[in-house]
Amino acid sequence: MKLTSSAFVNGGNIPSKYTCDDKNISPPLEISDVPKNAEILVLIMDDPDAPMGTFVHWVVWNIPKDTVNIPEGTEPAGVQGITDFGKTGYGAPCPPSGTHSYRLRLYALNKKLELKEKSGKKDVEIAMEKYIIESVLLTGKYKRS
Repeated sequence: MKLTSSAFVNGGNIPSKYTCDDKNISPPLEISDVPKNAEILVLIMDDPDAPMGTFVHWVVWNIPKDTVNIPEGTEPAGVQGITDFGKTGYGAPCPPSGTHSYRLRLYALNKKLELKEKSGKKDVEIAMEKYIIESVLLTGKYKRS
């Protein structure tokens, strides 16, 4: 399974357009080679470099398995979870200082998740634990000017 973005390379810098310093919109994402036995996809974006511990920026589950791209500034079809900003949807990188890494993890699951809308990352991780077929990681970095 692959997760890529036309906006930045894995391990590269996230353009400011996709951060709190500019348009605050989600980057374009491309998905390929999803396992044939997958039922749904899960997308989680977090920042492990946040001062108070890992900060959650995006949680979406029950994304259709045939999703091949998520256009810039859009949310994928699926159920939106709550972020550490206290709301649903994409929460742009906005590090208080220094360079932070932002991890976009895509999971292929063999079972649809039955969770309440606005569940958080931990709830999703617990619910999907036994159903993960494959996962992939795309990392981008950002430092505010």
